[in-house]
Formats: sequence, C-alpha cells, structure tokens
Amino acid sequence: MTESFPPPTTPYGATPAGYGPAATGKIRSTGMCIVLVIVTFGIYSLFWFYSVHEEMKRHSGTGIGGPVALIISIVVGVVTPFITSAEVGGLYERAGQVKPVSGTTGLWNFPGVFILVGPIVWFVKTNGALNAYWRSVGVAEG
Repeated sequence: MTESFPPPTTPYGATPAGYGPAATGKIRSTGMCIVLVIVTFGIYSLFWFYSVHEEMKRHSGTGIGGPVALIISIVVGVVTPFITSAEVGGLYERAGQVKPVSGTTGLWNFPGVFILVGPIVWFVKTNGALNAYWRSVGVAEG
C-alpha cells in the first residue's frame, strides 16, 4: 500500500507567512547602537548582526539569516562586516536601486581597524544604508 500525502496548502514557490516584501526590519539609531556596543563590551554587536541578517532574510528570502550570521560573527568575526554590507547592497540591487554599500565596504572594518575609526565608518555607512532601505519600504521610525 502506498502512502498518500495531503496536497500542499500553498502552491510551490509561495512565500511562507512572515517572509517576503511585507516583512521588514527595524530602523536602529546608529549612535545608540554604537553606545550599546561600547557599554556591553561588544556583546550588542552579536545581537545586531543576528537581528539585521534575520530581518534581511525574512524580507528578501535570500542571505545567511540570523543564526548563521551569529555563528560567523563568533567564529570568524572579521568576515561578518563584508557579508553584512554585501547583503545590504543586495537589498538595493534587487529593488533596482544603486547600492550604497557592498562587500568592499567591509574594508573600512578590516583592515580599517588599524586606523581606529574604520569600524565606525563601516558601521555608519552600513547601518545608515540599511535604515534608508527600511524607510524606503515604509518602515516608520521608532
């Protein structure tokens, strides 16, 4: 006897609930994020990487997602800024807009760390671009 499975409730290729263009991220104050990274001795940066990657994956359906971003941040954190900037740029590219950041923006973080202000420049550029993208799809401040 062969087993019969019920037909899928959504057509193949349909976006699961909570994913797709309607799923958006959160606008995060760049200054407040920098303060939180300092106050928490860097722990907030892990939360930030997890959160923004999870939001981007839910919105676009592509990318590494939060859990993988967190693991990469912990194990080989030096590559996370490159990946993050590339994924933020990808949001713009898929929307048919010019990418304000790309994987090479990560160079501000490393080797930019040796000029001390590099990571701040990277974060201001990347978080600013992500915030601008979320505003462009209708996310309100706050």
